[in-house]
Amino acid sequence: MTFIHNLRISLKITLLLLAMGAITLTVAVNGVMALRSSDDTYTRLISTKMVPAIRLSQANRRVLEMGLRSYQVIAYGADTPMGRDAAAEELASFNQAMVRIKEVGLVDPSQKTVVDGFVTRLRRLHASCQAAIAAAQRKDIAAARAILVSVDRRSQQMRSEMIPYSNRQIEFSQTESDGVTDRMHATAWKMMLTALLGILAGIGAALALTRSSITGPLTRLRDQMGRYAAGHYAEEVGDTDRKDEVGAMARTVRVFRENGIAKAAVDAEKAARDAEQHMVVDTVSSHLSRLSDGDLSSPIAATFPPDYEALKRNFNEALDKLRGLIGAVSDGAVAIRSGSGEIAQAAEDLARRTEGNASSLEQTASAITQMDERLKATADAAGRTVNRADQAITTVGGGRVVADEAVQAMGRVSESAKGIDSVIEGLDKIAFQTRVLAMNAAVESGRAGDAGRGFAVVADLVSALAMRSEEEAKRAREQLTATQADIVTAVEAVQKVDGALSAISGDVTEVHGLLAIIATDNQAQAAAITQVASTISSMDRSTQQNAAMVEETSAAARNLASETAHLADQAARFDTGGASMARRFEGPVRPLPAEALPSLVRARQPVSAQGGDDGEDWASF
Repeated sequence: MTFIHNLRISLKITLLLLAMGAITLTVAVNGVMALRSSDDTYTRLISTKMVPAIRLSQANRRVLEMGLRSYQVIAYGADTPMGRDAAAEELASFNQAMVRIKEVGLVDPSQKTVVDGFVTRLRRLHASCQAAIAAAQRKDIAAARAILVSVDRRSQQMRSEMIPYSNRQIEFSQTESDGVTDRMHATAWKMMLTALLGILAGIGAALALTRSSITGPLTRLRDQMGRYAAGHYAEEVGDTDRKDEVGAMARTVRVFRENGIAKAAVDAEKAARDAEQHMVVDTVSSHLSRLSDGDLSSPIAATFPPDYEALKRNFNEALDKLRGLIGAVSDGAVAIRSGSGEIAQAAEDLARRTEGNASSLEQTASAITQMDERLKATADAAGRTVNRADQAITTVGGGRVVADEAVQAMGRVSESAKGIDSVIEGLDKIAFQTRVLAMNAAVESGRAGDAGRGFAVVADLVSALAMRSEEEAKRAREQLTATQADIVTAVEAVQKVDGALSAISGDVTEVHGLLAIIATDNQAQAAAITQVASTISSMDRSTQQNAAMVEETSAAARNLASETAHLADQAARFDTGGASMARRFEGPVRPLPAEALPSLVRARQPVSAQGGDDGEDWASF
């Protein structure tokens, strides 16, 4: 079992497939052996049982022919050619019957006694037939008939004995064939049962091997990986000593477990460091919160871990410097407020006037641009119409060519129809001659009497077929005449279509010339309007640029005043431990126009009286 566990999964699957193949091969070999046995049995039946029955049947027919040929000698006359032929055929029938009966003895030696009896009686029967023929040659018809009566009786008796023998051989062959069929059915059921049992056994072995060597270990590895993923590393990894893919996966999972154990140790150390970091963050956050409230008089006094002592020292030094900076900013912000309001007012007036001019130019440019677009669209439409007119002329020309080709093709069809008419006329003549020949054949068959009766029937059939051929040729000629009339009508219609296409081509050519003139005029107008629109667009851009520059100047002045007031207000919020020199800006600040906002640096919102925006104010600072 250890050997199987150490095999690779592909080899295990290969072994299972080989086992199933062995089962299939066993079933196939059994089936081939059964088929070969059946084939041997049928071969034996055909060669030893059916052949004698067939040969006796053939000999029986030859015995019957011996008597018949003897009677023909008497009927035709021994001196006539047909009589001599009948005598020769009697001898040939005897020889063939003798050969067939002897073949029965060669094929089935157990029937030698019966075969010898048939041979003796056949020779006697032949001797009697020869005696009757000799009597007929002597013109002793009565003696010949008397001998043939005896021949008929003995021939009937001999044939009646041959038929039961043949029937026994056929019945024996049928019995043997039924036995072979039963054995084949039993073999088929046995093969099906063997295949089913083999498949079930193979499936059971495959499931057992798969569960013990593949799915079972993989399920255990999956469960262990789930526990390791949850952080439970106490259980050891199994199946690491296997040499297959499961062993490789187990060794990989073992590495995963070792890494998990190492990670747990690192996590414990990190938790301790996180606790120290959390204390430092809470302390700094508390002092930053007081700092955001404007309290610059509270340095950090708590004891920090050695790694964070530099942070404490830097925070306290920054707090001292910030106290001095805020005091200086508060004193300097007042000096900036005075001139920014007047600059903002003058720039705003200039911006309004420039915006009005830019708006008028923009409307004018828009109207001219629309005119330009419409003229271009009209010119494009005229050009497309000219192209379509060209296409229409080409299409009409192609239609006329097609109409000419159709007229020529119909002329060729009409000529072909004339040739077909001559062919039909030839067929009609052939049918008439066939009827004449059939009538002659009927006359000759009537002269022949009973011997020509069958030929008379054939002559009647040929005559009827000739009459039917004449009728079909007549129908074909009528249909061909109607087709020729339709072709003439179609040619006239196509010629009328060609005339109409010619008129359409002339009209389309005139329309093409008019459209070309319209397209040229529209293109000239569009070019002039485009130049005017380009000039006005340049003026509009220049005016808008001027307006934007004025708005930017006004916005910068307003922004400077707002930022100065905001800076003074923010500086006044801080507690530096001494008297603040900042004063609030008393002058109003008007809002900027909406058109100027895209050109400005983002302005800050005024500070509310609540402390909800303290963090944002400190960040902007």
